[in-house]
Order: sequence, then C-alpha cells, then structure tokens
Amino acid sequence: MGNLLKVLSDKNGKKSGADFFIDFEKAEPTAEEEAVFTRVKAVLDKSTGILEELSSYKGAGEAIRMAISHPKDEAEQTAAWEAVCPLVGKLKSFYDYSSELESVLPELLHGLCSESPLETLEKKQALAKQCAEVLSFVLKFDELKMNNPAIQNDFSYYRRTLSRLKMQDPGSDDSAVVNNEEANRMSLFYAYPTPMLRCVSEATTVFVSENKAIPIENTTDCLAMMSCICRIMTEQPSYYERFENSVETIQFCQRVMVASLILYDHVHLVGAFKKGSSIDIKATIKVLKLHQTSGQESFVNGLMNALRYNTKHLNDEDTPKNIKALLA
Repeated sequence: MGNLLKVLSDKNGKKSGADFFIDFEKAEPTAEEEAVFTRVKAVLDKSTGILEELSSYKGAGEAIRMAISHPKDEAEQTAAWEAVCPLVGKLKSFYDYSSELESVLPELLHGLCSESPLETLEKKQALAKQCAEVLSFVLKFDELKMNNPAIQNDFSYYRRTLSRLKMQDPGSDDSAVVNNEEANRMSLFYAYPTPMLRCVSEATTVFVSENKAIPIENTTDCLAMMSCICRIMTEQPSYYERFENSVETIQFCQRVMVASLILYDHVHLVGAFKKGSSIDIKATIKVLKLHQTSGQESFVNGLMNALRYNTKHLNDEDTPKNIKALLA
C-alpha cells in the first residue's frame, strides 16, 4: 500500500499512477455498486437545490434592525418575526440535509474502504464519483455559509425572540417553525464556521471507530488517494485533455483534491502536513495555480483559504516551516 501511495504521490505520476483515471463525468454503477449508489444518489440529488437556496439566502437584516431600533413597536416586531421565520425554515432544511448526508456516508465509506482502497477506487468508480461529489458539496456549502453572516444573525434573532415569546406564552413553542429543542441542536451546527465539514468529519470518525474489522488505514489511504489522483488528473495533460467539460471538470477535481486533503487532515492521527505524509502538499498547491486564468483568481483563492483555515494540523508546532510558508 505504501508503494502504491508513493507512486500516486509522485510528482511525475509515474507508471501505476499514469494509468489511473476516475471518470468523474460518466462513471456508471456496476451491479456490485448499484444498491449503495441508489441510496446515496437519492441524497446527492438534493445537493444542487441546497446550494442554490444557500447562495440566494439574503437574510432579514433590515427588518431585524428596525425591530431592535423600535422595541415597543409591535408592528415592527411582527414584521421582523414574519420575515425571519421562513428563513429559519430554510436553515432547518440545510441542517436536516446534513443529517441525511451523515446517514448515507457510512454506506459509501464501507463500499470504498472495506477492501484495498486503490483497487476499490478503480473498480467502483461510480461510488468514487459519489464520494467526490460529497466532498465537493461540503466545500461549496461551507464557503457559502462562511461568507454569509446573515445566517448567524437571523438565527440568533430567532432564538432570542422565540425565548421571549415562550415566556409570554408557553404554548408558542409548539407552533414555531423550529421549536426550542430543535433550535438548540441547530445552534451547535451553525456555530461552527464549517458545519458540513464537521458533520462529515465526525461521521467518518464514527465509521472508523464502529468498524473495527476495517483497518483505519483503509479510510485515511482512500482519502489520500482521492486527493493524489485528483492532483495527477489535473496536472498531466494526458488526463485532463480527456475531460469533455474541461474547465468544469478540472475545477471539480481541484475542489475534491483540497476537500479530500482537509478531511484526511481531520481524520488522520497526525494529519496531512507532517514530513512523510501520503499527500504531497507542495504539488497540491502548485496544481491549484496551474490552470488559473483571468477570472478564476477567486476560485483558486477560495481553495487556498480552505487549506489555510479549514485544516486541523497546519499550525501544529511540528509542521515543517516551508509548508507553513506556502500557505502564509
């Protein structure tokens, strides 16, 4: 396994790595994959709608400001409450979706990690594609969430108002779009800057702890290989020239490369940045900039920021200084 990882991590992508290609555009499930694929697909099919809802989330900032500025004006209080309730309903749908994702992730991981990850990623390309789509979604969701302070502001106002209404009328909690108990759970979710990453990271950790028969290295190696394969596929023309939607698929691979690295860094005991890591950090950063053209700076900067701020072990004392300098 170590030698295979070394080949996949090799800067030149020699021999074994040179013939390894995951068809992220057209992979179809085999009979062996079909059952898991169908269940995961039912959840993943909702991801585009979730991202569209989140990207168009505007918030109730003005109505909330008016209500706070005029605390005795019942009309303003009512207007703010009516503005924020539908938005909290959306936030609940995002939270509920994280639970759906969490519920199918163990099946996906079992399908990819129960045997040799390298052989499985090549043999079960439809599941590998779905795993990549989950990781891509996580990064997209968390970036949108971090860049939208209205989410936290709206939810904080909702919780404060719900508590006040509950004191005035104990029965009001029953008719609320999100009751107090649900609001407490959602608060823990949205308190994190990267809630979907935390959700997936915790689900992966639980998977590892509950499946003692599967070596932990299978899971971490699978993530490392996914990152390395995506890097090789975007740095070598013999790979990316095979993409039908070249720009879109290259960006997808770059996003998955980074997301796999980040999740690996959260799940692996010592992380992704130590000397001798299965993931070549320098090559990863280099390939992010390889396809950067005019107008794509924000995309690359977003992925660089994900590496800077969403990883777990980058700022550890024993992370090599040259690696830290690359992401300074």
